[in-house]
Amino acid sequence: MATRLDIAERLHEDIDRIVAHLRTHDAKDIDVRVEEVFDVLWVVKSHPLIGRPADDGSRELVIGRDARGCVVRYRYNPIKDEVDVAALRAQREAGFAD
Repeated sequence: MATRLDIAERLHEDIDRIVAHLRTHDAKDIDVRVEEVFDVLWVVKSHPLIGRPADDGSRELVIGRDARGCVVRYRYNPIKDEVDVAALRAQREAGFAD
């Protein structure tokens, strides 16, 4: 049985927010950056413990680096073998919205 990947509806809003910010700053390769996010989600599905532990029991994984970096927050349930992707933020954003 393969690990189940559940992506929160909110993730679409997070991506829209990040893309809008990138467009405001005339960033290049926006489509490539978004594609990298989804590529990494498949890595998390295959290796759910790859992210660093966060304070609330979730995990965080940095995607990219420097100004191109994003952080994905997720939880892994080993009993259900399920990864719940909760949120995404730019690495330089202060934190995750509630």
